[in-house]
Amino acid sequence: MRTLLILLSIAILGGCSMRDIVTMDQPTVQVNDLSDIDHDGVIVARERCTDTVLGASIDNYGCGQIKPINERQELKILFANDSYYIDPMYYPQVEVIAVFMREFPNTEAVIEGHCSKTGSHEHNQTLSQNRANAVSSLLSERFGIDSDRLSAIGYSFDRPIDPTHTAAAHKVNRRVIAELTGDDTTADMKWHIYTVDEEVK
Repeated sequence: MRTLLILLSIAILGGCSMRDIVTMDQPTVQVNDLSDIDHDGVIVARERCTDTVLGASIDNYGCGQIKPINERQELKILFANDSYYIDPMYYPQVEVIAVFMREFPNTEAVIEGHCSKTGSHEHNQTLSQNRANAVSSLLSERFGIDSDRLSAIGYSFDRPIDPTHTAAAHKVNRRVIAELTGDDTTADMKWHIYTVDEEVK
């Protein structure tokens, strides 16, 4: 009986091992392309963007990320009291915004006009709007920025830098700010161990 059990066990084990043996007459065919042609860490089987800049941040399909732009730039234009005339000496301040918008053609600008707290709110609302309009017009007419990319808004004296009623406060509160938003068309690059050194140079 014991001999029979031993022989039966050997037969069962032999049968299992025989089933585990696979003969390879032909090599296995790779269904998906697992190579990474553009070296961005995404295999060809998932790749949707093959021209990604090397080192750029990417999504799961190998498409580069775009950096958002959200900049607030105060224009150093000193307006005379109760005036929205822009002295030509301040044109270079406006040109800085124009150069930026030409460099990043996907950007738009909101021009904010602000006033000092002298006179009525209604009067300063009109004045601040006129100041914003003046800068917007200068960007469009002199520096060639498409007016569709520009908008202007006046805030009267509701957003002062200096809330006191000194002559110095009134001077700094008469100002214009450009808020620039959009997408940078250059790739958002990944951080790596050399990033800090590159920024310092």
